[in-house]
Amino acid sequence: MSDSAAPTNWQPEVDELNHRRTLAKKLGGKERVDKQHALGKLTVRERIDALVDPGSFHEIGGLAGYGSYDNGTFLDFTPLPYIGGLATVGGRRVVVGGNDFTVGGGAADISTQERFKNLFLADMAREYRVPLMLFHEGAGANVAAEGDGHGHLPSSFDVFGPDIRAGQEVPVVYAVSGATAGGVAAHAMLGHFVVMTPQGALFAGGPPLVKRALGADVTKDELGGPDVHVMASGAIDNRASDELDAIAQMQKFLSYFPQNVYQQPPVLPSNDPADREEEELLSIVPRARTRAYNMRRVVELIVDDGDYFEVQPEFATSVHTILARVGGYTVGIVANNPKMLAGAMTATSADKQGHFVELCDHFHIPIVFLADVPGFMLGVQAERTGTLRHGMRAYWATYLVKVPVFTVITRKNFGMAGQATANVGSINYRVGWPSGDWGSIPIEGGVAAAYKREIEAAPDPDARRKEIEDHLLQFRNPFRTAEAFGIEDIIDPRQTRSYVHRFLELAYETLSTQLGMVSKVGVRP
Repeated sequence: MSDSAAPTNWQPEVDELNHRRTLAKKLGGKERVDKQHALGKLTVRERIDALVDPGSFHEIGGLAGYGSYDNGTFLDFTPLPYIGGLATVGGRRVVVGGNDFTVGGGAADISTQERFKNLFLADMAREYRVPLMLFHEGAGANVAAEGDGHGHLPSSFDVFGPDIRAGQEVPVVYAVSGATAGGVAAHAMLGHFVVMTPQGALFAGGPPLVKRALGADVTKDELGGPDVHVMASGAIDNRASDELDAIAQMQKFLSYFPQNVYQQPPVLPSNDPADREEEELLSIVPRARTRAYNMRRVVELIVDDGDYFEVQPEFATSVHTILARVGGYTVGIVANNPKMLAGAMTATSADKQGHFVELCDHFHIPIVFLADVPGFMLGVQAERTGTLRHGMRAYWATYLVKVPVFTVITRKNFGMAGQATANVGSINYRVGWPSGDWGSIPIEGGVAAAYKREIEAAPDPDARRKEIEDHLLQFRNPFRTAEAFGIEDIIDPRQTRSYVHRFLELAYETLSTQLGMVSKVGVRP
């Protein structure tokens, strides 16, 4: 080519750049994209587009991948099985990304990736102090890769550190949108909130590995589908009805959180009067002490416009863990569920409660307990699962929180589980409804133990037991506790919303002095 024919600018290279970007957007090719859609799944680019504000996605690392050449001439390009970048969600800046299952099943290849894109994105979220939102679908390392001609020790790569460090400073919100195994599944466990689609599955090793190691034939759903991890293990927080529902849940969860631990949670305008009173609350707790009622309905009547978001609604259901707003203020609500085991604390519900309390504390979200707990779950199974230790972990978590805590006792509040519904290490502000019933242990069980000989010696043991119980019940009148200032107040249930709102107004004034990373000292039980 003569000098006169040589380009005078860099347009040829820009044309190649644009061509490469066009090829990258084809993902793994039409056949694999069609297969993804046939399985009822979106591609990772479609997931990102559905999550973020229209036109806000700015891709980073889109040119990373595998180019093919003929004597130095560029022919084709396949992107890495990971896509990500910056975007906004609800007007808030976030880092967003996810595995591309249409390229190698989303598996990483350590022999060709000088730098893992997902780790870069986690570091970016931490450094820029913006939330990290990711879609997980794929296997871990690619066993078929030739590597560098030798095996790599697993501990040679800091593959989880960036996610852990990001989670120390920013909200981390994940979706499991397909089968995830190995390292990808492990990454998913580091999110503050994880939602799974119907096509999602999570396991350390998939069905082929289980077959090889244990000789068992299982499907991916049987091994690690939503029923396994949303209902049984609790490894996944929430179930989604489809991909768009999963995305809506990710957006909803994030809406309650600050951008990072150096900011307060967002306070939104509310047209719901702070002093609104609901007549239904006056009769929602039955006068019969053993009858259940709907604690979710109590929450619905208290929060702004009846709108709230429950985390782990299908797991350890004797307690509800809920994000909500009252007067526009974000609040974390821990509410016992009288409909399940009478609200008793089990090993799993204790872990659920303790984790949620720590999450709220870490992101400076004040906590409200709606307490109706008869105590720890009793029996052989309860002891085998370590209920006492798990229960004290929940107590430990609450005792060490820095955020303000407010307790509304709707009915029962007994024993060590009752202690875990307030923070005795702080001002310990508690109010009760007139239906309140509290003490070290319930009278029924306590009388049977403390008066055993007297009852057995009576001519009519049942009549004597009832006589003793009736005598002691008169001292359970909540107004007697209030007379001794053993509780800060007894309130009209209809005024609960105004009490919670007043608490949050004060709490948010306090939060400004507590911003930053929250550290814990000591060893949890």
